[in-house]
Amino acid sequence: MNNLMSRLIVGALVLGVGAGLVLHYQFASSREEIVAVLETVTHLFLNLIKMVIAPLIFATIVSGISGMAKATGLGSLFARSMVWFVSASLLVGAYGFLAAHAMGVGNGLDLTPAAGGSGIETEPVTPATFIEGLVPQSFIEALASNKPIQILVFSMFFGLALLALKSATGDSRLADAIDELTTVMLKVTGYVMTLAPIGVFTAVAAALTAEGVGAFATFGALIVSFYTALAGLWAALIAVGALFLGRGVLRLIAAVREPMFIAFSTSSTEAAFPKMISSLTSYGIDRRTTGLILPLGYAFNIDGSMMYMTFSSVFLVNAYNIDMPVAQQILMCLVLLVSSKGMAGVPRGALVIIAAVVPGFGVPAAGVALLLVIDQLLDMGRTATNILGNAVAVAVLGRGATHETTQAGDVPAAATELVR
Repeated sequence: MNNLMSRLIVGALVLGVGAGLVLHYQFASSREEIVAVLETVTHLFLNLIKMVIAPLIFATIVSGISGMAKATGLGSLFARSMVWFVSASLLVGAYGFLAAHAMGVGNGLDLTPAAGGSGIETEPVTPATFIEGLVPQSFIEALASNKPIQILVFSMFFGLALLALKSATGDSRLADAIDELTTVMLKVTGYVMTLAPIGVFTAVAAALTAEGVGAFATFGALIVSFYTALAGLWAALIAVGALFLGRGVLRLIAAVREPMFIAFSTSSTEAAFPKMISSLTSYGIDRRTTGLILPLGYAFNIDGSMMYMTFSSVFLVNAYNIDMPVAQQILMCLVLLVSSKGMAGVPRGALVIIAAVVPGFGVPAAGVALLLVIDQLLDMGRTATNILGNAVAVAVLGRGATHETTQAGDVPAAATELVR
């Protein structure tokens, strides 16, 4: 996110706080009507975000897979990378879930759904229905219904088939077209996110109009709790790095310090990607190996975002006083974990996936708008954490990788468009 947009969002936040407090205390008799109008605008913004989910997941996953070079050792490196990424996601997601419950985030907020509910029909999700729902009966239906997991499954099959054909013929106009589709959808998403200040303003104004200053106090507690949990995750990532790299982990942190700062200040791993390549190369990882693992990690190894999603989902469950069994909460976190693998290239992708998943578990969609209020502040921390997690992963997985791991030194075309 550029500096202008950051300033606009901060300005919208400040204006929303001021407007919400004025409306809460000066227009008490018409509070419900005002909140309804503000939440309508917020829901429109959320719908715009959901609008881009399906084509983004398909285009970025297919582009990423078809962009992989065919070379000796690719299968082994890919397999080891995926084992690392999936294991890290499970552990980090579990950590966010447990940390949120231990800190009691959202307790005492006592939010109530807006009049008329969330507007989204929901039904209980069981392990059986979740497993059955992984594979779409119809890809068109999955696209129309905005089902991230089903789109992801089809996209991976499609991408692997396209990679096989591309490897056999040496070229593919379809692969080039999908690369262009990725670029177009990222541009569309950028257009949508230019409306983020409006969404922030209406969301915070609605919350403060309805709840008064108490809502802002709760957001402050959430920010402190999240960064406290994030500090624990950083310690764990550094400890894992030390386990494999020894004292070299300190040199790794020094090497990626600048891209981490870029990611934190811009809330964008995309902005830090070129510097990450050079930093990891200077650390001693072959550039071609980094060029393969790092884009894959950006799509599948998003430690900060994964922790944020499980942490925030517990916050929403507690904030709305939803009587959800622990098993159901764990299932929700698992769905978030799987769905997040189709997040590539989506600005504020963690929030987008939360918006797509949690309503299916009975959490009001309006609750996601509350997270938007402070998402800029939380996004900075989780983005820097994504960089740290990927630096550790590339350093560990890249040890001993040969120069033949990739066919050429070029980074895959969609690499710089991946997730924050």
